[in-house]
Amino acid sequence: MSGNIKRLREQLGLSQSAVADEIGISRPSYDKVESGEKELTIGQAKNLASALGTSFGNLFSDSFSEPTIRYNERKYKDMIRRFISYAGADSDGRIPKTKLAKLLYLADFSWFYDHLEPISGLEYRRIPQGPVPDEYFRVIDSMYENGEIDIKFSGKAMMISLNDSTLDPQDAELTDEQDDLLRNIAKEWKEARTESIVNFTHNQDPWRMCADREIIPYELIVQEDPEHVYKRPLAVSGAN
Repeated sequence: MSGNIKRLREQLGLSQSAVADEIGISRPSYDKVESGEKELTIGQAKNLASALGTSFGNLFSDSFSEPTIRYNERKYKDMIRRFISYAGADSDGRIPKTKLAKLLYLADFSWFYDHLEPISGLEYRRIPQGPVPDEYFRVIDSMYENGEIDIKFSGKAMMISLNDSTLDPQDAELTDEQDDLLRNIAKEWKEARTESIVNFTHNQDPWRMCADREIIPYELIVQEDPEHVYKRPLAVSGAN
C-alpha cells in the first residue's frame, strides 16, 4: 500500500509537502506514511485518495485482509428467508427486492463491526442501488425458480414473498446471536420506505469511500458510530 502511494504521488509530480498539506499532517509524518511506519485515520486516508486522484478502494484495498469465512449459500438463503419473514409488510408478507438487499448488507456489515467477520462471507459491490453482492441476483433468481419465493411487481418495485411462510428449523444456518441481529435490524427498518434505507446506507463510510463498481472493504464500517451501523435515524419514517 505505501508503495502505491509513493508511485501515484510521483506520477502526478507532487511533492511530499503538497500532499501532506492536503491531508492535514506534517511532511515528516507523511514521509512515514510512504515508508509504512505510520497509519492514517479513515478521514486522512480518504483525503489522501482524493489528493492522488484515485478512489479509497483502489488505493487501500490491498491492505485489507480477505473475509475470514467463505461464502455459504445455505446461510445466505437462510438470511434471505428470515428477512422476508421478519421485515415483510404486515398485509401480504412482501418486501421490495432493493430493501431486502439493503437489510442483508446491514446484517453482514453490522456483524463484522462486532466480530470482524461477515455472516455470509460475500463481497459487496458499490452499484447505484448498492451496496450489494453480485451473488444476490443469482440467488434470488434461483430461489424463485425453485419455488422458494414468489415475485410480483407493484409499480416499478419488485416485491418478494415466501411461498411457505413457515421457517423450518431444519433449514436454520444462523446462530441464535445472528438471528437476534437480523430481528433487530428488521424491527428497525420494517416500517421504513426503501428510499430511506438506501439513503442510510449511502451515507455510511463503506459506500462514500468507494468508487462505482468497486468491491467495498468490510473494514470501512469500523469507523462508524455504533448508533449509525444499522439503527434507523429517528427522522426516518413512512411505509414501504
